[in-house]
Amino acid sequence: MESMVQRVVRQAKEIMQINAITIATNASQIDIITQQLGDTISIVTEPERRDTFPAVALATSYLKFSKGCNNDEVIVIMPCDPYTDAGYFRAIAKMIECVEQNVADLVLMGIKPTYPSEKYGYIIPQEEVIEESKEFLKVSRFTEKPSTKVVKELLKQNALWNGGVFAFRLGYMMDIIHKHIQSNCFEDIRNRYQEFPKISFDYEVAEKAQDIAVVPFSGQWKDIIGNAIMGPHCENTHIINELQCPIYVEGIKDVVVAASPNGILVCSKEYSEEIKKTAENLTSYV
Repeated sequence: MESMVQRVVRQAKEIMQINAITIATNASQIDIITQQLGDTISIVTEPERRDTFPAVALATSYLKFSKGCNNDEVIVIMPCDPYTDAGYFRAIAKMIECVEQNVADLVLMGIKPTYPSEKYGYIIPQEEVIEESKEFLKVSRFTEKPSTKVVKELLKQNALWNGGVFAFRLGYMMDIIHKHIQSNCFEDIRNRYQEFPKISFDYEVAEKAQDIAVVPFSGQWKDIIGNAIMGPHCENTHIINELQCPIYVEGIKDVVVAASPNGILVCSKEYSEEIKKTAENLTSYV
């Protein structure tokens, strides 16, 4: 048994031979992550929840000022929740190569859609016809969680799911950070964290970028968490949502929430071992 973050770190180390890993998370998660990963992984904690752009900005500042990384260093931002195969990490390696070869300022991973989902953002490439051998594509635009009708049209334009994986040179992100906070000290930036706009990385960086490429990935990929939001007062809580509708939880501790077409589970982690025995006696109604 291993957690999502343990699995992702293990795969990155085994497949990509990468050990320079930094976890960006909320302060409430630091104890459990340290227990699972030990003290060999750097952890950057947000003083408060402010969406993905501030979290990435804080982690990048840590790499620059606390780790001493130079501006040419290639940084990859990736979530820890998808369940993926080895090809996912090989695609990330290709993203790194694209940045190193100056293909684009920002390189994303695009997941080949398996159905017209409304819960993902879409990346629309410039190319009308895509060759299977093409390792990367230039990006035309983004569309965030469109309706099924719109998605069907986007798929005709070779649209890809936005997997939330980004690669860029450290200096590229530092230029964006300095538009909001002028500082050369990580602790100062962390103390001024509330000065960053509360906005996603997609909206603040990706959609404003002038030169973007995407590396397609068509292997095994499953967004385990799905469309879910946790309020700021949750502690050691995990959500898995396979439904189209969103889930919001607040003020709960040590709980697992799982929703799928087969049913909905809300369970204290203390009694999680009872789930299998109880589930065998449940009946689904259609």
